[in-house]
Amino acid sequence: MIRGVGLAVPEKLLTNSDLEKIVDTTDEWIKTRTGMEVRHIAEEGRDTSDLAAEAVQRALDDAGMTVSDLDAIIVATVTGDMQFPSTACFVQDKLGAKQAAAFDIAAACSGFIYALSIANGLIASGQFRHIAVVGAEILSRITDYEDRATCVLFGDGAGAAIVAPADGSGRGILDTYLRSDGSLHELLYMPGGGTKYPASHKTVDEKYHYIKMEGREVFKYAVTAMGEAAEYILERNGLSGDDVALLIPHQANSRIIEATAKRVKIPPERVFVNIQKYGNTSAASIPIALAEAKQEGRLRPGDLVLLVAFGAGFTWGSALLRF
Repeated sequence: MIRGVGLAVPEKLLTNSDLEKIVDTTDEWIKTRTGMEVRHIAEEGRDTSDLAAEAVQRALDDAGMTVSDLDAIIVATVTGDMQFPSTACFVQDKLGAKQAAAFDIAAACSGFIYALSIANGLIASGQFRHIAVVGAEILSRITDYEDRATCVLFGDGAGAAIVAPADGSGRGILDTYLRSDGSLHELLYMPGGGTKYPASHKTVDEKYHYIKMEGREVFKYAVTAMGEAAEYILERNGLSGDDVALLIPHQANSRIIEATAKRVKIPPERVFVNIQKYGNTSAASIPIALAEAKQEGRLRPGDLVLLVAFGAGFTWGSALLRF
């Protein structure tokens, strides 16, 4: 079950009006096509692990727990502090969680759901009791602000959840569903920095260290995959959209969110949307929304919550929670 949630976002803002001064775009175009209005941008010197550690601490506070209670930290990110060690190790050090195992996973925008599934399995096996599951990104540092197709989309932030054994009340992680299709990787990727294209004058000059995306194709696959993932996990558990108290989808595009909700017949008032405030924060998107939903009183004990995401890889998945 999820004992506590928390979020951390930078104070610096990047508005649609700001973007109008940088690239050939308009506030109206961005809002119409994406639903986005503002993004949070990490200040120089602030790392992904800083945001992640803040989010974990707030989730611990929400759970009424301390750092010493943590057995493990799992960070979902594609914008880690370094190639290695894992960002989770930096988070562990910053929190002082000396007893906790720490590792990262890379599943892009689906990362939080993937990490949640891993944490649930580790707890079910009896290996751990309390795991901090974090989605954290500083996407602004891999965004090309001369590419108007991508620079309007991404923001920075982190969200965290403290996962613990079920308490017998029926609350907990009921099911997770994970899928991928690596044959489509060139529709959304960052080519530079790995062993395929290690850093060089060529990779820097040709902007290999920035996000590359075929927006129309990604949109098409995202609509299909998120709808399928949401529908499948409900059917597998003998449920329907009528049973869901709140749908929390990955915040990538307002039209994708609308299509996903429509597929499982969940009305807008039971869909959590904060894309206008943060843009696409990749793996941080769902846990930020989860924390905000709780803060706003839209999540109550016993509510059935449906999470669904799609990201680079391609990866996608869904999760059912009894909050």
